[in-house]
Amino acid sequence: MPSYSEQEIIEGCRKRDRTLQEHLYKVYYSMFLKVCARYAKDMQDAEQLLNDGFLKVFLNVHSYKNKGSFEGWMRRIMVNTCLDHLRSNYLKDSMIMHINALPPVEKGAVNNSGLENMEFKELLALIQSLPVMTRTVFNLYVFEGYNHKEIAKNLEISEKTSHWHVHQAREILQKKIKKNESQKVMYESKRI
Repeated sequence: MPSYSEQEIIEGCRKRDRTLQEHLYKVYYSMFLKVCARYAKDMQDAEQLLNDGFLKVFLNVHSYKNKGSFEGWMRRIMVNTCLDHLRSNYLKDSMIMHINALPPVEKGAVNNSGLENMEFKELLALIQSLPVMTRTVFNLYVFEGYNHKEIAKNLEISEKTSHWHVHQAREILQKKIKKNESQKVMYESKRI
């Protein structure tokens, strides 16, 4: 594959050069598929979100003003594409939550020892198993670096609800990771 500078790729995409669009797609496919997969219910949805995101990149590349990184600009489009999908009328009903009394969020260190032994696919499967809204808030907070105020504004929920979803996601993931670890230990002991 020929090597192009970032500026050549941007200019080529602005001119709708199919070769440079394809090059950009291939270079960032894996990275952005992982981003989309964290928001999707399965890999088929993730690929659809990825393609929708790249379409938006190609249609809006003229609006990139060469301020900040191009990769960061594209990443924002991918995340917004995922959020738009989750906000769509089709999924909106499943995301509406009426939480009257939220449990207090416990502060403290999170034990990440189970994460060190997991592969990306295992972790992704655990994240994809979270309820839609909990998964979305967790991804925005943990992976995209949004704060609770930004999440609340983007998803039209309260900051308290955002805190609750992150706490809930951590609890669910910790339980599933512990279960996963114990299953691996049982499997390893049976192999011996």
